[in-house]
Amino acid sequence: MKIGMNMLLWTNHVTEAHYPLMDKIKEIGYQGIEIPIGDGDVSHYEKIGEHIKGLGLEVTAVTSLMEDQNIASPDSKVRAVGLERLNWVVDVCQAMGSKLVCGPFHSAFAYFTRVPPTEDEKKWSIENMQKAGDYAQKAGVLLCPEVLNRFECYLLNTMVDMKDYLDRVNHPSVATIYDTHHGNIEEKSHEDAFKTIGKYLKHVHISENDRGAPGRGMTDWDRVFKGLKEVNYDGWLMIEAFSTTIPEFANAINVWRNYSPAMEVCEEGFELINRKWNQF
Repeated sequence: MKIGMNMLLWTNHVTEAHYPLMDKIKEIGYQGIEIPIGDGDVSHYEKIGEHIKGLGLEVTAVTSLMEDQNIASPDSKVRAVGLERLNWVVDVCQAMGSKLVCGPFHSAFAYFTRVPPTEDEKKWSIENMQKAGDYAQKAGVLLCPEVLNRFECYLLNTMVDMKDYLDRVNHPSVATIYDTHHGNIEEKSHEDAFKTIGKYLKHVHISENDRGAPGRGMTDWDRVFKGLKEVNYDGWLMIEAFSTTIPEFANAINVWRNYSPAMEVCEEGFELINRKWNQF
């Protein structure tokens, strides 16, 4: 088990201006940092990776696809753009030194057709995820598509959905992530969700029900950590929390207030993970 911090608490576009924050994350005791992949070119992320490596930390990545990059779209041209984008994300990961990228890239983030997902949409997504998996495998990168709650996504919402999806993708370079925030909304229990997804679980986002400091909300962390231990999970526990620091990004994820001071999220979240992991 390794503990990491997602930079989305501060920004959706990491630059040199954020290096002091990374230094502080290192001081707290974290072993890794998760970088959002959005704007910029490969060389931009390569420099970020060099700084993180210089701190003696590891790096993972998170990204999403927009409506015009939707690999589940009925428009083949849009699907092609989405696949190209995923391949570029893999290139960025390789340059940055990240062996894993997570996020809701099985379809478009916050895009809805106002009807349940169709079999064709799932088929198109699966076909393109397999192609992306082929590209990622050559680069040594693991793709971890993420289910989101019903208010942010309609294609996949639960670990039952994701297991069926991954069974059909059937690719060694495609697994999944569990986010406790989304699980808190959509699952019957964290333990059952972990048992359902089983071998495919390769990444975990530790996120409070209100996206604030882990331990200050309503999430039942005993059940989360007990469930992870029961399935012998040994990957990253990556804290993901949000703020209003970047208004455009905050608006995109429907964040209208600050939940906890950023450093309290870092410090209290780190303490919570260590305490609960050792408890079970």
